[in-house]
Amino acid sequence: MVELRKRPRAPSDPPQPPQKKAGSVANRRSKPEPTPQNEATPSTNGTGKAQTLLAGDSIDLEGFGGVIETQAGRKTTLKELVDDSKNGVVLFTYPKASTPGCTTQACLFRDEFSPLTATGYSIFGLSADSPKSNMTFKTKQNLPYNLLCDPATTLIAAIGMKKAPRGTTRGVFVVGKDGQVEAAEAGV
Repeated sequence: MVELRKRPRAPSDPPQPPQKKAGSVANRRSKPEPTPQNEATPSTNGTGKAQTLLAGDSIDLEGFGGVIETQAGRKTTLKELVDDSKNGVVLFTYPKASTPGCTTQACLFRDEFSPLTATGYSIFGLSADSPKSNMTFKTKQNLPYNLLCDPATTLIAAIGMKKAPRGTTRGVFVVGKDGQVEAAEAGV
C-alpha cells in the first residue's frame, strides 16, 4: 500500500534572492551612453587625439585617416583622392556591401552621379569590406564610382563614422580641396 503525504504549505512571502556584495562585478559595470544620431561622433585622425568633425572645420589632409585601397586593390589616401578631384571629395559610408540598405544607398548615389559630379566633386563609397567584396558589389550594381576599402577603419574613425566596438555608421562626409569639411553627417 502507498501512503500519500500532503505537500507542505508554501510560505506567504517568496524567499528573497541573496544580496550581492557591494564590490561585485555586476554592480561595477555601467552601460555606455548612446550618442545621438544627428551629432558627429568623436574620432581620431591618426594623431590619437579625440575630435569631432563638423561642417566648417578644417583638417590637415596629409596623413589624415591613413592608407586605404580601392576595390581594385590600389593603395591611396584621402589627400590623393582630394588632389585628384576638381573641387573635393564626397565619401558616403556604408556598413556592409550587398546588403539591402547599403545597396539602396549606393544606388541613390549611382542614379544621381551625373548631377553630383557636375559640381566638381568626386564620389566614393567607403566601408570596412574587403576589396573582393566591394568589387563584386560595384560590378553587380553597375556603380560608376570607386568603392574604398578600410578594413582597419582608420579613415572611417577619422571622419567620425565608426561604431563602437566595431562597425561603420551610414553617413556622408564632404571635404574640399583646401581641407575644409563641408558636411559630416552620420545616419543619413
